[in-house]
This record gives sequence, C-alpha cells and structure tokens, in this order.
Amino acid sequence: MAKKRKSRTSSARRSTTKRGGRRWSARVTRESDALDLQKGVFEKKDPKAIARSLKRSAEHSSRRKANPYRSALSMLTFYINRAGKNLPASRKKVLQRAKDELRHAFGRD
Repeated sequence: MAKKRKSRTSSARRSTTKRGGRRWSARVTRESDALDLQKGVFEKKDPKAIARSLKRSAEHSSRRKANPYRSALSMLTFYINRAGKNLPASRKKVLQRAKDELRHAFGRD
C-alpha cells in the first residue's frame, strides 16, 4: 500500500498563522519602509494632529516610493482597513476626518 503524502504548503500555512503571523499589520505600521511614523500617531484624538504628523513623516522620508501625499494617505487608509470591525465608530470618524485634513494640508481639496 502506498503512503499518502501530506502537502507541505497546507502545513506551512497553518504553522505560520499559529506562530505569530496574525499581527503582520501591526508590524507593517511599526516598521514601514515607506514612513517613520511618530509613536502613537493613530491614537491621537485630533484629526489635524494626525494629518500633520503623517505629512511630516512622509515629507522627511527618504525611503518612500510614491509622492508624500500618496504615502501618507496610503498609511492612514491601511490602518483604517486593517483595524476593520475592531475599530470603534468614534475612532473611525476621527481617522476619516484626518483623511480630509491630510487632503487639505497637501492642497488637494
């Protein structure tokens, strides 16, 4: 009788999710190659402060691939999307306002 071989890809996928693969979005936010974010930037209560911080980070970054506006807006959108259902409505509202402030700060409104 021939032995059945297990697929390596399925077992590799399972072990990755069990051993810390779940927090990859937090790592991206912390260690982004595009921007050096100020600590706690997404926890601020003021949308203007969030926008100012993201703008400063984007303009001072030498590692980003896109223009500063696109990099800053992408990081903010990434954070909102990855938080998903765990993001309270009040925080989402503040972060959505920060998008508008970011557009205004870059003269894109």
